[in-house]
Amino acid sequence: MKVYNVIMAGGGGTRFWPLSRQEVPKQLINLSGQDALINETINRIDELSCKEDLFIVTNEKQVDALKDIVKDKCIFDNILPEPCARNTAAAVGFAAFNIMKKYGDGIMCVYPADHYIKDEEGFRNVLNKAISVARDNDKLVTIGITPTFPSTGYGYINFDKDSTLVENAHEVLEFVEKPSYEVAKGYVDSKKYVWNSGMFVWKVSKILEDFKRYLPKVYEKLALIAEDMGTDREQESINNIYPTIPSISIDYGVMERSNDVLVVPGDFGWNDVGSWDSLGAIYPTDEEGNIKRGENITIDTNNSIIYSDDKLITTIGVKDLIVVSTNDAVMVCRKDKAQDVKKIVDVLKERDIKEYI
Repeated sequence: MKVYNVIMAGGGGTRFWPLSRQEVPKQLINLSGQDALINETINRIDELSCKEDLFIVTNEKQVDALKDIVKDKCIFDNILPEPCARNTAAAVGFAAFNIMKKYGDGIMCVYPADHYIKDEEGFRNVLNKAISVARDNDKLVTIGITPTFPSTGYGYINFDKDSTLVENAHEVLEFVEKPSYEVAKGYVDSKKYVWNSGMFVWKVSKILEDFKRYLPKVYEKLALIAEDMGTDREQESINNIYPTIPSISIDYGVMERSNDVLVVPGDFGWNDVGSWDSLGAIYPTDEEGNIKRGENITIDTNNSIIYSDDKLITTIGVKDLIVVSTNDAVMVCRKDKAQDVKKIVDVLKERDIKEYI
């Protein structure tokens, strides 16, 4: 069966404010110093199928910036703009209906646009195993990451370590939300849990069948849009119907409800780069434990992240801080409050200060 790559690129990346903004969010930014995160994602998967078989689901406000960044890495007709964010189930279903309408059935690989992977060859080996499992079995396949420490920031997947019905894959027993440190430590020690990477592989027909079974209201809305795909009514149909789709994640809506889920574990230097304090996955620290990008002078500064997009940052006698400067904003917070950066964006929205969003 033909392989189709689907990248979900509609997120706002609010935990990376002020660098990440609504129209140019995290996935479109060059965080690694090599390329924009979405281009790194495309480069990792481009040998699996041709660019004509790559689909990108994004927010319509980000389309122009996305096209400018990906350039000729994809076919612009396969960029699928959402008029509004309706969570990951809608995004996955939107792509699945588009693929089925244009090409028919095939293997659909779904990836977030903004993750960092160190061992790309190892990643492709695991991905090819997942594709083989999905091709040979009518199952939903997810890629799990072998945990390297007891993270409290990731969801976990409990799997049957002894299941041998399908080569390279294990039956999923349970999806678990972000745990406490002690619980996470028990998960890691048991070797029966993997991190939930948010990467999926399945037949297009299988995921649409499960949408119909577990998310009938989402399915019905997307089916109405699909009726108009390829006609002059398509955009009007998307604009009118898409905002009415129930907002639910693919994990909660389908994966946690289905009994047909398998996981393929892998260990390839994965990190979701979800907030400023995760930059250590990309950049080495200096002798004082600091990560520094851009022009800076640091004196008696320890275990901090100093990121300048445009100007000199100087620090004296500080530790455990994140300091970020862009051309129009400065953000300072403790490292243990990195997850709360999105609250700044919430306040900006409440006060209708659009120029900083």
